[in-house]
Amino acid sequence: MEALKGVRILDMTHVQAGPTCSQLLAWMGADVIKFEPPQGDATRGQLRDVPNADSLYFTMLNCNKRSIVVNMKTNEGKQVFVDLLKKCDIMMENFGPGVLERLGFTWEKIHEVNPKIVVGSIKGFGSSGPYSDFKAYENVAQAMGGAMSTTGVPDGPPFVTGAQIGDSGTGLHLAIGLLAALHQATTTGEGQYVEVAMMDGVMNLCRVKFRDHQRLTRQSLAEYSVPTYQGMGDVPRAGNDSGGGQLGNAIHCKPHGANDWLYVVVQEAVWDALAKRVGPEVGVPELAADPRVATIAERRKNQNLVWTLLNKFAEKYTKRELMAILNPLDVPCGPIMSTEDLATDEHVRGRDMWVELDHPQRGKWYNVGMPIKLSASPAVIERSPLLGEHTDEVLKSVLGYDEAKIAAMKAAGAFSAPPKKVAA
Repeated sequence: MEALKGVRILDMTHVQAGPTCSQLLAWMGADVIKFEPPQGDATRGQLRDVPNADSLYFTMLNCNKRSIVVNMKTNEGKQVFVDLLKKCDIMMENFGPGVLERLGFTWEKIHEVNPKIVVGSIKGFGSSGPYSDFKAYENVAQAMGGAMSTTGVPDGPPFVTGAQIGDSGTGLHLAIGLLAALHQATTTGEGQYVEVAMMDGVMNLCRVKFRDHQRLTRQSLAEYSVPTYQGMGDVPRAGNDSGGGQLGNAIHCKPHGANDWLYVVVQEAVWDALAKRVGPEVGVPELAADPRVATIAERRKNQNLVWTLLNKFAEKYTKRELMAILNPLDVPCGPIMSTEDLATDEHVRGRDMWVELDHPQRGKWYNVGMPIKLSASPAVIERSPLLGEHTDEVLKSVLGYDEAKIAAMKAAGAFSAPPKKVAA
């Protein structure tokens, strides 16, 4: 049995943050009804790589869902929305501030329609505070949540991360909140409003940087390779430093291409074995006992020397060869995996994290798999829906509408865009 079998979700979200959340819940077995306007989710046509087909942007975020098209600007469309609210356990949206309210559906109104329903909302900056009316995108959230100021090298510009921590990270936070609220609703019979702001989610993911921010009021940060001092205020950008109690950095390997790197963590427990293996090949046979690096305190002070020697050692090894040398020494390390590396990796394929699917418009394509593995209910990934593919199915099987009612509502424009006016 699927973990969320029997849970029905009315998904009004679009683009990335919300669909990330609802797709994960769908993979856990929830019946996710993607409630789309007649023009569909905007990402169906964004960055399209196959003419007249849903884009990878859309298909990779909307698997295992049913699509229903409803025109909420008609009274009939609003009635379909109300009827679905009564049949769903969760409703989720990520509209701009005030959009649902202008349609007449405040949280209070939705709660009145179905007191047990849980409403999930994603906003850039939340529904309160001086930033609440601002628009947010992935990189804006990273900028304002603390990620960019702490990412990059000290003398260079701040960088965004390639991981979508503003959008997809917010979706993950929302999933946790929805499941908690759903559990409470099953106990109390009362739903609640669950809000996640993108800026807040990024701040949560930057928690260790706020740890360091407070440490700087009392001391310098010995594990940083860049200079720090008590009272400096801002946590600095520190390149590829590990940011933890153990030293870590990326080591460049042959043939020294863009992704020919191995990330290495130099734990105190492995230093002796690592130094004895590396030292003789870099002209420092007594490296393990060298007073400049013999203790963790000295290695922190002189970590640039550690990285220089390890980079010299790596000059004649590929990242995989160096990994094979370090693993038997219990040195935590991992190659910098490119997208091509991951798409062809045996480990990734074996864990169903690169999954082939078929789509009626675009043919064969791949999606990233389900990262959460449930032993009793493994995810079965199905393709994303075509626009409005399940409209009639949902109206009949969920709402119990008959053919005559559906036909009348179609005639009234409940499921289509109004005809364009011809200029006189």
